[in-house]
Amino acid sequence: MGIAILCSGQGAQAAGMFDLVGDAPEAAPVFAAARRVLGGRDPRDFVLQASGADLHANHVAQILCCTQALAFWSALGPASIRPIIVAGYSAGELAAWGIAGMMDVDTILELTAARAALMDAASPVASGLGAILGLPRTEVEAICRAHDLHIAIVNGPQHVLVGGAVTNLEPALADAQQRGATRTVRLPVGVASHTPLLRHASDRFADLLRRQAVETRVPVGVRLISGIDGAAVVRVEAGLRKLATQIRETVDWAACMAACVAARPQRVLELGPGDALARMIADAEPGVRARSVTDFHSLDGIRHWLAADDTRDTSP
Repeated sequence: MGIAILCSGQGAQAAGMFDLVGDAPEAAPVFAAARRVLGGRDPRDFVLQASGADLHANHVAQILCCTQALAFWSALGPASIRPIIVAGYSAGELAAWGIAGMMDVDTILELTAARAALMDAASPVASGLGAILGLPRTEVEAICRAHDLHIAIVNGPQHVLVGGAVTNLEPALADAQQRGATRTVRLPVGVASHTPLLRHASDRFADLLRRQAVETRVPVGVRLISGIDGAAVVRVEAGLRKLATQIRETVDWAACMAACVAARPQRVLELGPGDALARMIADAEPGVRARSVTDFHSLDGIRHWLAADDTRDTSP
């Protein structure tokens, strides 16, 4: 029993992403740390003033998504049910390490900024990600071979993200449509995350992680999930290697969801931005009570839902 916490990756940043948590006193240290890595810009003001392009710029986007997860956890954590299972999607995996108690907020956000900068420096010009739904992975792999792309994230048996040059993405998505895909879409991400194109960034980030002072073991009562395979982090050194490796290797989010479900959590809460992870896990396992913070109108509403001990899923 307990709760599973899902930390979102980039893609759903929006002006209102901090509306519920921006004034929470418990989250003030998170916003202060984010301001330091955003060059003195307060993230709460930034999201209200920035254009859509600025919100989705890789460096800013990674910081914002981790800031939201850490801010909500700072406000909600003391009221949550324990033990917890924590998994993070793409950049959100760094926030998951913070929520699991492996690193402090300042360290997580400094690493997030460094990760994004390394990825930007290593990324080929005009690259990104696209989603293909409705085709089996073997068919998507054939499309990748034909268009010089790579499998970036596996969300399910027929929900795969591919990455590479933008000039290759567009014809690949058209090819997928012709092969019977139910949906294809270019994602608002400007790097080919989780592909071999970012090998140099992955190696540099591994070097950086090796220099970090990290707890020698995962805290008792917490299960931290690695993104590339859905396995629990048992040895911190091995977990850090995987954390760096996921920059250049496929993220198996389907395995992460399966690991969360296997732990039989009483609730699954996505910390945002967005609600894609909660929807995916609810679709994959209809019996799981999964929500995103974006479903609620107040922090108290989230607290009450987390603390409910009945078997009914209450409305926000």
